[in-house]
Amino acid sequence: TVTAEDIANHPNEPIERVLQRKVPGLVVTRAADGGIALQIRGATSFRGDNAPLYVIDDTPIEPGPGGSLPGIDPYTIESIKVLKGADAGIYGIRGLNGVIVITTKKPGKR
Repeated sequence: TVTAEDIANHPNEPIERVLQRKVPGLVVTRAADGGIALQIRGATSFRGDNAPLYVIDDTPIEPGPGGSLPGIDPYTIESIKVLKGADAGIYGIRGLNGVIVITTKKPGKR
């Protein structure tokens, strides 16, 4: 799990470095549109790609091109959890490649 505090404690460091340091097996790259693409190492896919399932504020979303994380400002993130294996099983076959669970800050929180 990566929290808002982890991101805030490294203000001059790109979020991809913070994520890779805190989450073993997570590959973070920049997508063509400047967004972040996340991949859980070792995952395979029933659809022919290996993008994880993204769940943002309890809502599953489809990743952008190349597995990119669409439209998330790192400063609005409360926490990011990476679920693999049996932990991702609660999402069924959609969680086969792992699940990235993102909780954003609610209005009024800092």
